Amino acid sequence: MGTTRLIIISAAVVILGGAGWFALSNQNATNDAMMKETDAAAQQANETMAPKAEETMVKKDEAMMDKKDTADTMMAKGSYEAYSPEKVANAGDSKVLLFFHAEWCPLCRPLDADIKTNLSGIPSGVIILKVNYDTEIALRQKYGVTYQHTIVEVDSKGALIKKWSVSNPTFAALIAEIK
Repeated sequence: MGTTRLIIISAAVVILGGAGWFALSNQNATNDAMMKETDAAAQQANETMAPKAEETMVKKDEAMMDKKDTADTMMAKGSYEAYSPEKVANAGDSKVLLFFHAEWCPLCRPLDADIKTNLSGIPSGVIILKVNYDTEIALRQKYGVTYQHTIVEVDSKGALIKKWSVSNPTFAALIAEIK
């Protein structure tokens, strides 16, 4: 009788195991079919919605032109930008402030943050150029800058108009100093 029970239990395990495997394989087949349908729908949506390569390139070119126009406009309206000698030379009648800045400077960081917060408040015709105090050694020497939180106002030829060190690192104090 023990052998009969063992055979019945084994048969039940085989039958139930086979039914479970059958159910799982049907589930996998159903999942595969659903994934194929989803992939096909996504592919079709991408084809209809994705721009063609030429359209993308034209849009990128237009965006780059818009950025250039925006940069030119920003310089006319007032701006805060990274220093380059060309920006000084192209300033025209704008007032140019060279902000000698260092990341490690405890007075530079709050002034930098306050300028960024008040970008729209930079007066028309004022360009604030952020100069890296640590790397622009020749420029520091040219203007006699010995502190990293120094502001130098120059004309478009780079001639010194005024120089001061920031003791009150606020945007309002900076703007009040412009001649």
